[in-house]
Amino acid sequence: MSEFDLIANYFTRPVRRSPLGVGDDCALLAPAPGMQLAVSSDMLLEGRHFLSTVEPARLGHKALAVNLSDLAACGAKPLAFTLALALPSAEPAWLEGFSRGLFALADAHGCELVGGDTTRGPLNICVTVFGEVPAGAALLRSGARAGDDVWVSGTLGDARLALDVFRGRLALPQALFALARARMETPAPRVALGLALRGIATSAIDVSDGLVGDLGHVLKASGVGARIDADAVAGRVALAAHPAFAESALTVPALRTCALAGGDDYELAFTAPPSLRPQVLQAGALAGTAVTRIGTVEAQPGTRLVDAAGAALDLALASFDHFG
Repeated sequence: MSEFDLIANYFTRPVRRSPLGVGDDCALLAPAPGMQLAVSSDMLLEGRHFLSTVEPARLGHKALAVNLSDLAACGAKPLAFTLALALPSAEPAWLEGFSRGLFALADAHGCELVGGDTTRGPLNICVTVFGEVPAGAALLRSGARAGDDVWVSGTLGDARLALDVFRGRLALPQALFALARARMETPAPRVALGLALRGIATSAIDVSDGLVGDLGHVLKASGVGARIDADAVAGRVALAAHPAFAESALTVPALRTCALAGGDDYELAFTAPPSLRPQVLQAGALAGTAVTRIGTVEAQPGTRLVDAAGAALDLALASFDHFG
């Protein structure tokens, strides 16, 4: 199979947003009047971002999901994406599964493949996604203010638990491992929530490297700090609500660590004024995504972790860093 056969067979579809489709030197995109383009790129490298045992369809899903999550954090509506793909070999079964998972998520969000590149090499996937947001309406990292509430969407920590099982550091009942693995391999980008939070949230970020580290980027950009209820965060681990959880040996400290610093969650962490709590909850309901208030933005820089009773916790937590 040639490079061009590969593209034609697995990655060529009719498109509406680029008049040239996927066959020219550049894709042409025109945002609607009054809109700005939001652009983000993410690279997934085998052995670094995903395991060789992942199902191709799940990998296709995740390759796009991590980029859509960036658009969600910006409050942008997905438009299109490009795909750069390095493959050791062109295996039809793998390509069929990968493209199926990729396009299933793309179709769910109305996001079209409009170009990219393929080459032979170690398995490496790079997606660049394009979205649009009204001028001046984008959610940014720099808007948090002292007194704001700190919120998170969905659940945190489950992906880290799955990774610890793969690494041999943890044993889980099969039902719990299946749930954790699904969270790690098929994250749900919170695009609808990001759109619903426009005009409500003062800042936002997607949780890809761990809540403490990612929230720290917001606090630094905004020139503020935060007081975070670690037990409220740990309570968002989905596995803790599963009937089989009692069979596991997971402790509260372990749940805190995974939820606060686990990474690979692709949930949204955001801030909003206390006066807008009803609107935040309504945004979550409209998006079909649970949201949980986990803390307060403070003027003093830094992140202060407390337990459910408000007692300070001395936790040494570090989020994922490729070069750390």
